[in-house]
Amino acid sequence: MKAKVYVMLKQGVLDPQGEAVRHALGALGFDGVDKVRQGKVIELDLAEGTTEETVTEMCEKLLANTVIESYRIEI
Repeated sequence: MKAKVYVMLKQGVLDPQGEAVRHALGALGFDGVDKVRQGKVIELDLAEGTTEETVTEMCEKLLANTVIESYRIEI
């Protein structure tokens, strides 16, 4: 069983990495990029029977900093 966890900074949290990517794209001639938000994708290979609640607990305890990040789970 596989799960993907998408972690992004919450709206309103400064994203310096995204801003650096936006700036670099402009420097390379890619005009029209107004905003970039950088995140991460975590792929998990799980034992059969692992519940989404267990994956949620993993996110809450380790995979996401819930103070500044939000996450979405796909099973």
